[in-house]
Amino acid sequence: MPPHELGRPTLASIAAAAGVSLPTVSKVVNGKLDVAPSTRAHVLQLLEEHNYVPVTRKAPTDVLVDVVFTALDSPWAVEILRGVTESGLEVVVSNQSRSSDKDWVQSLIAGGRRGALVVTSRLTAVDQRRLGRSKLPVVVIDPVDMPGQDVPSVGATNWAGGLAATEHLVELGHRRIAVIGGPQDYLCSRARIDGYRAALERAGIAVDPALVRHGTFHHEGGYDQARALLELPDPPTAVFAGSDEQAFGVMEAARQAGLSVPHDLSVVGFDDLPMARWSSPPLTTVRQPLADMGRMAGRMLHELITGGELASQRVELATHLVPRASTAPPRR
Repeated sequence: MPPHELGRPTLASIAAAAGVSLPTVSKVVNGKLDVAPSTRAHVLQLLEEHNYVPVTRKAPTDVLVDVVFTALDSPWAVEILRGVTESGLEVVVSNQSRSSDKDWVQSLIAGGRRGALVVTSRLTAVDQRRLGRSKLPVVVIDPVDMPGQDVPSVGATNWAGGLAATEHLVELGHRRIAVIGGPQDYLCSRARIDGYRAALERAGIAVDPALVRHGTFHHEGGYDQARALLELPDPPTAVFAGSDEQAFGVMEAARQAGLSVPHDLSVVGFDDLPMARWSSPPLTTVRQPLADMGRMAGRMLHELITGGELASQRVELATHLVPRASTAPPRR
């Protein structure tokens, strides 16, 4: 008999419908990796079709939540996490590796936490339905793309930040201004580049497609793209690097090319990581309030966990330009 005809579906009924053992279904539900991909897919399909919701452990008295990162290899993630831990939540940190076959959503649901903060992640429609059925409160920080209307999120004014960075370079007298965004499918990257385009258009400067590049938001992305930009017949005199880490890569590429920052090349970052003020020269950047974003998301999640209502499902915190010594007027 199909699981949905037996009342609330159980692991045993799902196992019977799938033609597999109960331990196999349990492994899938708990995100274990030692299950054949085809079997895992079949079991997950049945779990989805029959609206299976795992029975979680009794909630602890403190507010223990998961903080899920797609990567933990940058100071950016540390700043977000610092803000989350200052929000009053007790957290467990996990890494949702893009290369992993682990079903992180199922692991999250089965973990027995009070809620989850998901950082820079793409939630599919299926993910959102599963999380919604589980009644697990979730807030997304800096989403890769716009989540559904029922999923709260916290971000920053990326378009305004891209505009401010580029207008600063225009005001200094630059006309050959390059931009290095992050991955093309990232919402924040698209917004920053749109702000760059808007600033050039306001100044009556045509956007040169050769000066619009995409990196990884990490050091190597800025370095690789800057090397290519500096080899152009008419190279840029300034670069809006899209992130501080990429800006550091741009500065390294400039040094290796025998150029001085800012006298030969002006560089603007985005984030205002702690090391931005310590670099040589100190980095002009757009401050993204990363710790504040973490704190805000933590407070929103606590509100949901305690049965409250949010004033807004979408929160964007303000960015602003922080001028330092990595920008100057171009050489005449």
